[in-house]
Amino acid sequence: MQWQNLLQHLGDWEGSFTRLTPRGEPVDDTPTLVSLTGLDDNRRIRQTIARFPEGDAPAPQVIEYGSLNRNTLVFEDGTFSVGSSQFGPFSEFGAEIGFVESDRRLRLVSLFNRDSHLSSITLIRERRQDTTAPDRPQTTVEQLVGTWQGTITTLYPDLRPRATAESLVTVRQVGDRLESVLKSGRWELTTSARIDGTRLLFDRDEPTAQVLLLPDGASCTTPLEIRNRQVFFWRLGGCSHPPGGGARFAATTIAGRG
Repeated sequence: MQWQNLLQHLGDWEGSFTRLTPRGEPVDDTPTLVSLTGLDDNRRIRQTIARFPEGDAPAPQVIEYGSLNRNTLVFEDGTFSVGSSQFGPFSEFGAEIGFVESDRRLRLVSLFNRDSHLSSITLIRERRQDTTAPDRPQTTVEQLVGTWQGTITTLYPDLRPRATAESLVTVRQVGDRLESVLKSGRWELTTSARIDGTRLLFDRDEPTAQVLLLPDGASCTTPLEIRNRQVFFWRLGGCSHPPGGGARFAATTIAGRG
């Protein structure tokens, strides 16, 4: 089933890999062309990644695969996550999260260094080749404020049945802080973050986490440090405005334990 979900990504995707500091400051931006081609009646996929750095010849990377390992989870709408199955101190650690919506793809890679600190973030924005899908505006605090009704769908790497639940998120700005309340069934989570430009800092939690408000409707939630034996998560969010009006916010979260 997850393999069929992945087929939504077939095609040629033009875009760029934008490398960011842990604070969200741009380091460099490299144009790219990523092609996913179905082989053998779509039972296999050939993935070609071509980067076009300024002044250098492209060096395409080609990967072929016919199955997904337990570290890859793909939802019905094509949203996916790929991450290391285990976190260990003194080793590098990271994950990729991505969305696909019509002719647009939005992906994000977060990496942690051997000291378990967030070391780099790469934002990947793509559109199908020969299409004119418009860029979305930079995410702002004002776009997040409001009440968001939706569904939480959970996939598990150990192949347990997926779980779904209705959710309601209320976000409001109080002075220089952004407060949110997430309710789902009998479960409720309240958070508060300090607004620092395009950065939201959960400075009342240990370890500190942050949200970066990024271009193209994206947002990225990560811990600044992963600590041994503590739960952690990171999230890619995407805000869009459908033609029929209103706003839609989608998010994919990876949860784990240090």
